[in-house]
Amino acid sequence: MEQAVQNTKQELVRDGLKSSMGYVDYRLMVSNLALEGKSTGSIESQELSDYTRLNDQRMKRLDKTIKIDADSEAKIKGVDKKTTWLVLTESWCGDAAQTLPVMNKIADLNENISLRLVLRDENLELMEQFLSNGAMAIPKLISIDDTTGKVIGEWGSRPSIAAKMVQDYKSKYGKLTPEFKQDLQLWYNKDKGQNTVADLLSLLFLE
Repeated sequence: MEQAVQNTKQELVRDGLKSSMGYVDYRLMVSNLALEGKSTGSIESQELSDYTRLNDQRMKRLDKTIKIDADSEAKIKGVDKKTTWLVLTESWCGDAAQTLPVMNKIADLNENISLRLVLRDENLELMEQFLSNGAMAIPKLISIDDTTGKVIGEWGSRPSIAAKMVQDYKSKYGKLTPEFKQDLQLWYNKDKGQNTVADLLSLLFLE
């Protein structure tokens, strides 16, 4: 039974890779949607369109400003196993807007790391195999060994410090408030992608 589940997972991952896009194409798609007042996903709303426009601006800024320290850069460049990061995302997702540019910056440093993106709502079967605490939370990064095609790790939907902040707040108050979401945004601004870099470095070397 467990082997059958693993086989299904691998098939869904293979199918996801076939329909995936690179980061440049994803950024172009989000920018065009922002201009058109639209969003990705199975539901269209003004709120999601507004988030898409905001996320496009965030990613534009982060693409230009994210810095990776010399020590981390050397470690990334030292990865010699060919790995693909397949990431489930949507244009309206704030956490994705904060972390996808970091993933792209890392992948740009080493040709052995390939970043591919798919939309969650178009790949629900795949998403259901990689839930976070039972939820279809995004972004969700699936790390794949290119040689074997096997899933060797996963990450998401938030950097580890942010994830703990969310978990602690939910435990205390039951749900996330607009005030907390603003605090989380301030944390992202202050962190400048460094927690995501550290998490993904750990993922690379766990493999």
